[in-house]
Amino acid sequence: MRILALTHRLPYAPDRGDRLRAYHILKYLNRRALVELISLVHDEAEAGHAHEMQELAVAVTTARVPRIRNYVRGVVGLSGSIPLTHILLDAPGLRRSITEVVTERRPDVVFAYGSGMAPLALQGLLKDIPLVIDFVDMDSQKWRELAQKAKPPMSWVYRREAKHLSAFEARAATIARASLVVNSKEASVAKALSPSAHIHTIHNGVDLERLRPTAEPSARPQVVFCGVMNYEPNHQGMMWFAREVWPLVRSRIPAATLAIVGSDPQRALVDLAANESSITVTGRVPDVRPWLWESAVAIAPLHVARGIQNKALEAIGAGLPIVVTPAVAGGLPSEATSAMSIADTAEQFASHVVALLSRTGEERRRIAASGDLSSLTWSRTLEPLWPIFESAASMVY
Repeated sequence: MRILALTHRLPYAPDRGDRLRAYHILKYLNRRALVELISLVHDEAEAGHAHEMQELAVAVTTARVPRIRNYVRGVVGLSGSIPLTHILLDAPGLRRSITEVVTERRPDVVFAYGSGMAPLALQGLLKDIPLVIDFVDMDSQKWRELAQKAKPPMSWVYRREAKHLSAFEARAATIARASLVVNSKEASVAKALSPSAHIHTIHNGVDLERLRPTAEPSARPQVVFCGVMNYEPNHQGMMWFAREVWPLVRSRIPAATLAIVGSDPQRALVDLAANESSITVTGRVPDVRPWLWESAVAIAPLHVARGIQNKALEAIGAGLPIVVTPAVAGGLPSEATSAMSIADTAEQFASHVVALLSRTGEERRRIAASGDLSSLTWSRTLEPLWPIFESAASMVY
């Protein structure tokens, strides 16, 4: 079988949630089929990894996203009905590259990773080729939830995106031979949008061997959050935690420190940390594992969270108990339940963090180990995937 994969971000290095799932799916597929990848890239550093993709695809073509041009087009496009997601995820030469690949090496299945790439599969030479879409999570619902929490004018922009993107998601899921989502919560949303769609739940995995701690638990009272910081729910969640929760933690444990680990932190967060010596904002790091292993407690204080928050599973796998909001907990597998504490208010969140910091390192590691993630290896979670592609290619359900 020949598969053409379309991704909105080069799935290497697998150091953020959207890359991580795409990386493991393409690695799985490339062992069973001839996978050719066409991917958007957003900067030179990302484009520079294209040559490292041998284990993911037999051929890789990239197209650079012109950020400023797309932002201008997005502002102009606000008066129309095209989702901003689709305007911002566009690149010169992208359709030409698709035409060249399909003309020379017609695929049996097109795999679109994310709703941002799905429009390409519904037009031109691809529209008559069987399509599998991995929505991961239903992005329109994220924008709907952000709209409820934002102030004008952004609340209007988010509502507009939710409206037009959900209409597209419904149409795309109906057309696709198969649509993938990450958990039962997202499957319910997808089914509500498109009752006739073929929805399949493919859970995320976790690389436990890679995350396993290499030393005794850290004695430092350090709290850690790992995540891409230009992602609005991450930014909002950490601004709330730093402003509302962290002073309560520090009032009870003055030696506590907070590490916010992730690329592209927004200016407001950097400025906040600059005025608080107990908070470190790292920006991009080559490897998050040392930060996890040197910490005592992990947090995921997101009030808008779709799908599975890989950051929570990775923290548990690295030996840390974690405090999460109900929004995050609702997307996590039951295997993680005993390793996490759930809190909604600032006072509850601070109390759980303080309680965990007050335990010994051995006690905290035992709490994390009680969350048995052994059934969530990528090899197990992706087992149902290949029959889905075979069925899509053969038009048999």
